[in-house]
Amino acid sequence: MSKCQRPGCGGTLEDMGGGELYCATCGLAPLAAAPAAPAVASGSGRPAGSGGAGPAVAGPPAVPGARSGAESGRSLQGSSSAGSSRSSRSSTSQASRRSVSGRLSKSLAGNSTGRSVSVRSTRGTGSGPTRSKLGAGLVSVPAVPRPDPGAAVLVNPEVPERKRFCSKGDCGAPVGRSREGRPGRTEGYCTKCGHPYSFTPKLRAGDIVHGQYLVKGCLAHGGLGWIYLAVDRAVADRWVVLKGLLDTGDEDALAAAVSERRFLAEIEHPNIVRIYNFVEHLDQRTGTLDGYIVMAYVGGKSLKEIANERRTPDGKREPLPVAQAIAFAIETLDALGHLHSRNLLYCDFKVDNAIQTGDRLELIDMGAVRRMDDIESAIYGTVGYQAPEVAEVGPSVASDLYTVARTLAVLTFDFQGYTNVFVDSLPDPDKIEVFRRYESFYRLLVRATDPDPQKRFSSAEEMSDQLLGVLREVVALESGTPRPALSTLFGPELRVVDTALVRPMTGDASHLGAVRPAEGRRRTRRDKGAVPLPPVGSPAPALPGQPQQATPAGAFGPATGAVAGVPSVTGAAGAGTGWGPGRPIVSRLDATAAVLALPVPHVDPADPNAGFLAGIAAAAPGEMVAALRSAPVDSVERRLRELRALLELDDAAGAREVLRTLDDSGEDSAADWRVVWHRGLVGLCTADHATAALSFDAVYDAFPGEPAPKLALGICAEVLGQLDNAAEYYRLVWTTDHSYVSAAFGLARVLLKSGDRIGSVRALESVPESSIHYTAARVAAIRARLRDRAPQDSLLPDLHAAARQVEDLQRQGLDHDRREQLATEVYGSALDWVLAGRIGAGTAPAGPVLGAELDERGLRFGLERSYRVLARLARQGGTRIELVERANRFRPRTWV
Repeated sequence: MSKCQRPGCGGTLEDMGGGELYCATCGLAPLAAAPAAPAVASGSGRPAGSGGAGPAVAGPPAVPGARSGAESGRSLQGSSSAGSSRSSRSSTSQASRRSVSGRLSKSLAGNSTGRSVSVRSTRGTGSGPTRSKLGAGLVSVPAVPRPDPGAAVLVNPEVPERKRFCSKGDCGAPVGRSREGRPGRTEGYCTKCGHPYSFTPKLRAGDIVHGQYLVKGCLAHGGLGWIYLAVDRAVADRWVVLKGLLDTGDEDALAAAVSERRFLAEIEHPNIVRIYNFVEHLDQRTGTLDGYIVMAYVGGKSLKEIANERRTPDGKREPLPVAQAIAFAIETLDALGHLHSRNLLYCDFKVDNAIQTGDRLELIDMGAVRRMDDIESAIYGTVGYQAPEVAEVGPSVASDLYTVARTLAVLTFDFQGYTNVFVDSLPDPDKIEVFRRYESFYRLLVRATDPDPQKRFSSAEEMSDQLLGVLREVVALESGTPRPALSTLFGPELRVVDTALVRPMTGDASHLGAVRPAEGRRRTRRDKGAVPLPPVGSPAPALPGQPQQATPAGAFGPATGAVAGVPSVTGAAGAGTGWGPGRPIVSRLDATAAVLALPVPHVDPADPNAGFLAGIAAAAPGEMVAALRSAPVDSVERRLRELRALLELDDAAGAREVLRTLDDSGEDSAADWRVVWHRGLVGLCTADHATAALSFDAVYDAFPGEPAPKLALGICAEVLGQLDNAAEYYRLVWTTDHSYVSAAFGLARVLLKSGDRIGSVRALESVPESSIHYTAARVAAIRARLRDRAPQDSLLPDLHAAARQVEDLQRQGLDHDRREQLATEVYGSALDWVLAGRIGAGTAPAGPVLGAELDERGLRFGLERSYRVLARLARQGGTRIELVERANRFRPRTWV
């Protein structure tokens, strides 16, 4: 084996396969002083190996890992073991040459070079169907077929009289109108200011512009001029569009056309019409030299046409589905973001200025585009779409985003009065169905159209991110399928608290079964103080300080699930475990624990302590407070991290002091959304629920596409006792993203509090099996079905469902202790139901429940068996004795 000839390297050259040598120490190819010059394959310019034992080495020095552009794109193919194929591959072996020597794998495999491992990219190179970008893969937007361009030519091109106005900026008077039965003139002078006007097309079919573009006719007319269809005879007869000036005497229009050429000729974006050229053409009739912009032909339908085609049976316009309109807006924001990155503003987005072609949306009519620092050019816009501040301070990124939001409003509901009454506002959300149905969508429009530009979205990217979150929510609500996604602002929820919806059962599982008929049975210490259940119609035992009352026959009301006139059973069943008014006593939410389990905002990357905080992210709260004292500088993020650590240490006073320093540090810090979020955390932890609700609501307004603020508002509403609002926020989060399992438990908890057992159980059973909280959710669902149910209810379906879930959990590895605890609850509810008369069972025999026959004897045996198992598992002697006594108490009477 040859020695490496490179200075300072004492390694040996090893054959890497295919006759290629590399040093096992330095990993480089041998120097040019090779033992033998290789033959060069004809026409390839690459060394061709002989395929024998002797290696072939390239003549010029090789650079390890260097590849040509064509070579770098090839996938690495697995080497064949057939000797006959090696010679055919030797001429292309350098295309898969490794950039490192692989010394680690060699040290593991010894000096053998017989084995090699290669990988192949899984990215397909075929031309199969791909997912459309329009709709972000969340919503299917019907494609618009590309029409025949020639069919789009107007037969009789003219500007309607109602759209004829003087083009002079400070005039705008109507011109070219009918008078005394005579049609209006298409050319002439304004009677108010004397400015000339012309609405006549300058080009006719057959005209050749710039010796290259053959005019086919007029396509449409707009605010900046006529649009002509033409054929580019110099480039494969491609279809192009020529855009001329509406009025050649309009200096502003001329400047706008020139600026469009200057700005857009270099813009290349899939959602922006391509500008090819700017040419001039001599008008033979007037002798003037007219300018024309040459752009790509975009065949399809404008958003206005798509919206107008949707009609109800009675002929009224039907708004676009919200999801489809949002899909269009996201495409638009992508294009506007590209313009903004090049210091350009679009200024005049509306339903007329975007065309869907195939499965793509393109912005057209770019005449209003201007540079951000341009303070002299004329500003173009459309009433009803343009932001209110543009007339005074000029256009901006915020005003561009304003036009997108207004277009969304026009597309998604019947926006009557958007050019006058609501020219710079939105209608009352209570009067608009789409706003009532999609609160997040309404909040997004409110922020994007805020009268203060500083309160709108800061960039097209930010607005697009939030729109995408709203789209996920809308699609999830409409389809019932979650649409999860990682947040760019918040981390995942830290943990799930309060998974036990109802408090543990401390007494007997059965109320009726624990009360024996008076047959001379010896009373035990366990029976002391127990209140026996009287028969229906007999006087009920009086509670201390209350008069005795009778229990009327038929008092078991199926609607409420309560037993009228019967006090809760105490002593035998434990305090408060009798039948309630149709709903169980639900565990109270630990607000502090729930708040500290909420998603944590990502650290602002621009904060000077961002790197420092990343290094101590996993520290315990006490260690965190100590480490923060050594932060390089003081900053907002450092104080927020300290505030959270103090809350976790239950130091509410310290957290309030940190928050006060943040509020006093300046308006910018106090208004930072992260500070507002932490203000809400402190509010909930210190029982200042009003401040917490206002803070989280403000974050929801700012980021309507984020689940975290809605989850926080659900906690606030629950603590405030607003169960309907809490259920709505929890449902919104859980329907959209099943990774927020606390939303499922919160929804189940508030529904159970409000008496909706079915909805509560449904929410718990929707927790997927893949979740680590699946078992806790199923256990809670079993108890939500049966806890505090009155025996006169039709319990048979719920008994069988609960039994199946217990068996499923047992097959999935549920521990014996919890299995038997659940079994006693199922047996106890079933025994009460049987002793109450098997309401709703009918005449058909009912199947067994957890292996016990659905009669008194079978269920008593089941209860006895489960209590004895629990007694064996008990760790304390007193608990073991108590469980054995219960087993004996429920054991059916036998001769033995």
